[in-house]
Amino acid sequence: MFIGLASVIVLGIAAQWLAWRLHLPSILLLLIFGIIAGPVTGILSPDALFGELLFPLVSVSVAIILFEGGLSLRLDELRQVGGVVVKLTTVGIFCTWIMVFGAAGIIIGIDPAPAILLGAVLVVSGPTVIIPLLRYVRPIGKVGSIVKWEGIVNDPIGAILAVLVFEVILAGGMEQGTLVAILGVIKAAVFGTVIGLLGALAIVLLLKRYLIPDFLQNPMSLMLVVVSYAAANGIQPESGLLAVTVMGIALANQKYVSIRHITEFKENLRVLLISSLFVILAARLTIEQLSLFDAANWIFVAALIFIVRPAATFISTFGSSLVWRERLFLAWMAPRGIVAAAVVSVFSIRLAEIGFPEFERLVPITFQVIIGTVAVYGLTAVPAARWLKLARPNPQGILFAGAHPWAQIIARIIKDEGFQCVLIDTNWANVTAARKAGCTAYYANILSENLLHDVQLDGIGRLLALTPNEEVNSLAALHFIDLFGRSEVYQLPPRNAARNGKQSMPRHLHGRYLFKPEATFEYLEARFQSGAIVKKTDITEEFTYESFVGMYGNTAIPMLAVTESRSLRIYTAEAFSPPKPGEILIGIVNPPTEPGPEAGGEKGSSNLVQ
Repeated sequence: MFIGLASVIVLGIAAQWLAWRLHLPSILLLLIFGIIAGPVTGILSPDALFGELLFPLVSVSVAIILFEGGLSLRLDELRQVGGVVVKLTTVGIFCTWIMVFGAAGIIIGIDPAPAILLGAVLVVSGPTVIIPLLRYVRPIGKVGSIVKWEGIVNDPIGAILAVLVFEVILAGGMEQGTLVAILGVIKAAVFGTVIGLLGALAIVLLLKRYLIPDFLQNPMSLMLVVVSYAAANGIQPESGLLAVTVMGIALANQKYVSIRHITEFKENLRVLLISSLFVILAARLTIEQLSLFDAANWIFVAALIFIVRPAATFISTFGSSLVWRERLFLAWMAPRGIVAAAVVSVFSIRLAEIGFPEFERLVPITFQVIIGTVAVYGLTAVPAARWLKLARPNPQGILFAGAHPWAQIIARIIKDEGFQCVLIDTNWANVTAARKAGCTAYYANILSENLLHDVQLDGIGRLLALTPNEEVNSLAALHFIDLFGRSEVYQLPPRNAARNGKQSMPRHLHGRYLFKPEATFEYLEARFQSGAIVKKTDITEEFTYESFVGMYGNTAIPMLAVTESRSLRIYTAEAFSPPKPGEILIGIVNPPTEPGPEAGGEKGSSNLVQ
């Protein structure tokens, strides 16, 4: 048992890490690892490992994942995309359901009852696959918000739809089950919404009145999520998914308490749960169930990708303000995930136990759909987004915290090299001057919770915190770690580090220190006031980095380098790799005391800070 539990965690996290290293969709590797561990090698047997607790654990885990997805939804995003989201989660779901039902009967040849349940199951996509893919693709504009909202909202809707179809089948047909279905929809909508709002209210009140200590805030919120899920499910099966989604949305959009620590905890928990769930459910399959060589099943998967999704998308977005490129990207983004796998697994087992053996076919078909859609969309989403000009490859741009004069100069040079730059400052004079200089600048607080929604960060992949306030620089770095990653948040060194060469604060409470240990804001400010300039220099075989140092001396401060592959390398106080021939060095120098011929590819002095 211990080996089985350990293998689930090891395989899940190893797949996540390998996917990160290879720049592949993590869900694809999780499925592959699960299939290898289960049906191929027999190392992992989830049914023997968890027994009757398997599907309750899966259900609760899915609820936590949906709650975390709800925390990422901002209602202000609906001002631009609300109409499209509503149509995709109503008209789009209905169209997908009907078309999947027809395709299952025609292509696979299954009976109408299993086909209509399969259609209900496969309308879902979900945050387990959508959110990792969006972070991988990083689409620009409003299309990313649409995909995120659709993927999260249609999970509880699809699960409730599947439950109602299941109850109609148990009731013996449409005539007998119509009343059951109508009552089920009403109960799910009402009780799911009310219980979700009550759960969010309970968390807000507990936090606002300081009724729980800090170390219990995350466990308490997790407990309330599980309680809300169980309470809603006790009234109407699967309405718990709606309850936790509403709970997450309500918490994310309230203004009374900060939930940042809850969000961070749930994000970390989500990675562990997704990793474990996909490995476990994939390992439950058998070689026979995989049906990898069943041509009819793969034709069915192809029909979902090339016919059903595009048709449902174009019907739902007809008459909207979306341009054809955005509609085409939406038509190419419908991977299925953990909710489809969990729901179909539970229902097929229950129906087979009470005398409906034909429903056992739904499990391998659903997993083939998951494998096929994740593989196709995961491997092609980035090229498709770039081809449609809805994503920028490997975002190299820089977000500047601080728009003072020499930050403007650095930003303008980087922009001239073809990289995106955005400056944030609370000083109107700095913002106005930056805009007049041709830079994109915003009057805002870099620590604002709404900054990510108010500021366009397309093409931005790192932060440089250059304000004179050391605490703000550190907090800004922490604020953007989740977005850019710890390796891509930088800040000026604090004064203490410059004086004694020691860390003035724990490493986890600040970003990477820029340039050199002595390059504090005060030091750089004094250098510029004494006449230093920001200069860009072509490093060549004739004019090497050693030549640069020989001309400007040890007081020169390398800041950035533009590589031959047109990427940016930020120099830090921790490590320095000299620029190579073919690269462009951007640094702070004192002008030569004696005029002489320009060496190498050295640029002019237009970058002088006035």
